[in-house]
Amino acid sequence: MQAYRKPLDATAFGVMLLCTALWGFQQVAIKLAAHDVSFVMQAGIRSIVAAILLLAWARARGIPLFARDGTLVPGVVVGLLFGAEFIFIYAGLGHTTASRMIVFIYLAPVVTALGLHLFVRGEHLVRGQWLGVLLAFGGVALAFAGGFAAGHDTTWLGDLFGVIGALLWAATTVVVRATKLTHTSATKALFYQLAISALMLPAASVLMGEKGVVALTPLALASLAYQGVIVAFASYLAWFWLLTRYLAGRLAVFSFLTPLFGVLAGVLVLGEPLTPAFAGAALFVGAGIVLVNLRRR
Repeated sequence: MQAYRKPLDATAFGVMLLCTALWGFQQVAIKLAAHDVSFVMQAGIRSIVAAILLLAWARARGIPLFARDGTLVPGVVVGLLFGAEFIFIYAGLGHTTASRMIVFIYLAPVVTALGLHLFVRGEHLVRGQWLGVLLAFGGVALAFAGGFAAGHDTTWLGDLFGVIGALLWAATTVVVRATKLTHTSATKALFYQLAISALMLPAASVLMGEKGVVALTPLALASLAYQGVIVAFASYLAWFWLLTRYLAGRLAVFSFLTPLFGVLAGVLVLGEPLTPAFAGAALFVGAGIVLVNLRRR
């Protein structure tokens, strides 16, 4: 990994814009395949496909994944957290809209900043970051309140699952940063998460009584390929590639685009409603992400 990190250039801008658009559309892709493959089973297939591809890629590049380096215990912990995160996110999509879910999930970067403040030396929040935390939590509160005011009280369970997923995502990041995983390759850290969730998620789907794979229609296959190959494998590798070459804090600022792309995709593709209150909530969460990460440069 390179010691020097460059300021952002046209390549970084282009790749980050593409990645955030891909991440934002994922919830819509999940919804589109839900009639053919149940929610949590989709997450399991996603992890299986991505884990196999990552294993092949690591072997081709000569990246060791099974060497003893003291990361097994924290690796298993992050894998379990990662699997639990996607149980809540995918199951939650059965109870709320894709656009609402993406906003609640992206509370995670802000909660991560709080966790790093508490558990990682040198990651203390400053005044501007605290303002970002307040904005993001205010946006989540506004989204919940807006849902009830608009008569969408049936979405509260899915919304809550989205918040829990965000907390688990943040916990995963904090464990990586606070343990020996921070000194291992990003490929190995990602492999722990994908491999363990590949075992965990299909079992969870069965225990939850889901129907599993009902039909492998062209739409279902396209959605699963999108989730497993494009998002969980290719876009994550692109993200880690960026982290080895550019300033991480400036890259992270771009994550505010993901919930905005997600809301736009939900409205345009699935015809989901967009109220002024929810649009404001999404902007608050996005502004919170920007403030938290701008101060981390």
